[in-house]
Amino acid sequence: MRTRTLAVVTGAYWAFTITDGALRTLVLLFFHELGYSPIQLAFLFLLYEFFGVITNLFGGLVGSRRGLQRTLWYGLTTQIVALLALSAHDESWERWLAVAWVMGAQALSGVAKDLTKMSSKSSVKFVAERGDADDQTRLFRWVAALTGSKNALKGVGFFVGGLLLQLVGFDAALWWMAGVLVIVLVASVVLLDEPIGKTRERVERSALLSRSDAINRLAAARVFLFGARDIWFVVALPVFLERELGWPHAGVGGFLALWVIGYGVVQSAAPTVLRSTGSADGTVASAVRWAAILLGVSSGITVAAVADVAVEVAVVGGLIVFGLVFAVNSSVHSYLILAYSSGDDVAVDVGFYYSANAAGRLAGTLLSGVLFVVGGLDVALAGSTLSLLATYVLTRRLPGLAGDASADASAAPTARA
Repeated sequence: MRTRTLAVVTGAYWAFTITDGALRTLVLLFFHELGYSPIQLAFLFLLYEFFGVITNLFGGLVGSRRGLQRTLWYGLTTQIVALLALSAHDESWERWLAVAWVMGAQALSGVAKDLTKMSSKSSVKFVAERGDADDQTRLFRWVAALTGSKNALKGVGFFVGGLLLQLVGFDAALWWMAGVLVIVLVASVVLLDEPIGKTRERVERSALLSRSDAINRLAAARVFLFGARDIWFVVALPVFLERELGWPHAGVGGFLALWVIGYGVVQSAAPTVLRSTGSADGTVASAVRWAAILLGVSSGITVAAVADVAVEVAVVGGLIVFGLVFAVNSSVHSYLILAYSSGDDVAVDVGFYYSANAAGRLAGTLLSGVLFVVGGLDVALAGSTLSLLATYVLTRRLPGLAGDASADASAAPTARA
């Protein structure tokens, strides 16, 4: 596997990620301006997340059979179709028709996002591992760099979406992004001249669900980790900042963009952060430690919000700290899934794991709108904290990695149940 292949896959993923972040801002701000309620806004993203669950399950199977470069191409093509479909929306439509149309287009975008993500992240496993003693360190460093850069660029996408909406309008912004992705798709088809991750043996549909206890437990922890983030991030926080604190659109979009960019930068630097805080790179012990820290941060923000103590400072400042700690948690998880995966099962295992990731986002997206309507940001933050408590409990049940001093040989993570 040549490094150039990884560079092409990563470049395509970066370009896609900017359009994905921009699209989220475009849809959220445009339809909020049209008078959509928090729950209606949440529904616009539900199929996006739901089809992420399905796509990751079957995408891993397709990638193992046909090669990860093909699932990357399928993802880029589907996103182009989704962008063009959204541009067909007409403000004169009845509300029910508009919601249904946007949900359908967002469903296509969800399929596209998770095909592209699964392809790029699975590819790292095939490039990083060279059969030497530095495999785990190299894999963690590369995964952290890819995941962190992706999230930083998604933050850039949030800003780009708001800027395009202001400068050229909703439809023109979608056309510009579709045109960029057409160029990226053509380039990737020309430059990817070798199969990636194609298995030697046919993987059956029964392998869609992981046979590894370690991966099943990690996936469960991931559901609650990302559910906790999206409970406040998707709808509750943007609407709170605009409605309750009076922030302008640019301020809301800018904060979300900076939050995600900072989150991505910390993810990229996760190996350095772990070493500087006395944690070993990518171990289960470090995952448990940082899950506990994140739970503490979320609890503090919730208490301050409920007690109405310097709410703006507590929410804005607290969620910045939340993002930094969350980034380390997410980076360690992203490494652990590849470390737990083995051989020809990589694409299927990663697909299953990211289907759990999407399930958490799906639940968080719905709860973000519902909990905000029920009790405002206070209730949303409380729900996030309870979700993080579940993450911490599940993380404590992860088996050690083979080679860790604390690992139980009888619970080797690559063993299949």
